Amino acid sequence: MTLPADLETDAARLRAVMAEDLAVGGSLDDPAWRAAVETVPRHRFVPGFYLPGEECDGQGLTRWQPVTAALDRGRWLAAAYSDTTLITQFDGDEPDWEHPADRHGGAPTSSSTLPSLVVRMWADAEVREGHTVLEIGTGTGYSTALACERLGSAGVTSIEVDPRRLERAASALHGCGYAPTLAVADGLYGYWPEAPFDRIVAACSFRAVPPALLAQTRPGGKILLTLSGWLYGYARVLLAVAGDGTAEGHLLGGTVSFMAARTHAAPAFGNPAHWAAELPEESRVARHAPERITTATEEAFSLRFLAQCAVPDAQLSARGDVVQLVDVVSGSAAELASDGDGGWRVREGGRVRLWERVESMLDAHDTAGRPGLETFTLCVRDRQQRVRHPDMPCLPLSP
Repeated sequence: MTLPADLETDAARLRAVMAEDLAVGGSLDDPAWRAAVETVPRHRFVPGFYLPGEECDGQGLTRWQPVTAALDRGRWLAAAYSDTTLITQFDGDEPDWEHPADRHGGAPTSSSTLPSLVVRMWADAEVREGHTVLEIGTGTGYSTALACERLGSAGVTSIEVDPRRLERAASALHGCGYAPTLAVADGLYGYWPEAPFDRIVAACSFRAVPPALLAQTRPGGKILLTLSGWLYGYARVLLAVAGDGTAEGHLLGGTVSFMAARTHAAPAFGNPAHWAAELPEESRVARHAPERITTATEEAFSLRFLAQCAVPDAQLSARGDVVQLVDVVSGSAAELASDGDGGWRVREGGRVRLWERVESMLDAHDTAGRPGLETFTLCVRDRQQRVRHPDMPCLPLSP
């Protein structure tokens, strides 16, 4: 794709401004990564993307507006060089950017992650010159290009489960002069042909650390990935891999989230009313309100991840003053309803008392002094994965 000279001039100016803003904000304190950000043309990796409209549609769904150079060059270029995640795909459907249309609702399935987080991931993984790296989730290819600019293309392998996404990314990468090893592959299994790696970095989230990634990391190498689950709790972890295949590392703080690896996405659980109809009529007073894990605070963000460890197969839905947990694996459910006086009552049914398990975790967390996620450690031994804290019971990770 040949772009006008004035567009490339404008892009270079905006790129320099973005790099300066990231440096001032503390996201770009490594000169080598700053040089990569100042060099890689992000706009070439996002020929089109969606931004949310100011108003929802008549059904209350977000109206996503397509943004391309043909529709509005100024808006497109400004967004491309903003510290913003740009949605490039919904529900696995590859858009026709020559004839784009509004989207109403839908689940994002691919994006160009905000540049500050991209650089933070590479920096947190302690990537250095001479390392060989595996990136899981090529996406648009922008993150891959930054790694190539820093390490050289020969040291970079990037895999993507969606062949159409990879085709677009490969075209952009090659057009910018980068030639990493690219492959259509499921990140759950890494990429054996290029293993072992010094670093593995995942741009998607997993319910637990895939064993294949441990096996494909050199002794002394590191894996940076985001753990998530069906409650949409998230925690990043940097694991150091030992020669015997075990690994250990501290969880990293901050409210960072990534789309789930497609094979780890939450299953549909049906009609909440059907699950509620099977619950016993008898209820009890809830020791903890659901707001402990649902509010938009950093503590709730952390607690939702810990709650997810306690009930790994549960999903959450809310309807007015009613909050429901559903576990499609065990057939268990719990429903919390406001009593109108600031308290909550809970009904539970099935083999697993879901909210009781969450409450036990919250009790232990409070007793321990409400520690942050950065004080927890993930230990991988004999295929068992456990989240540990010196003052709390262990919490297993269950894929």
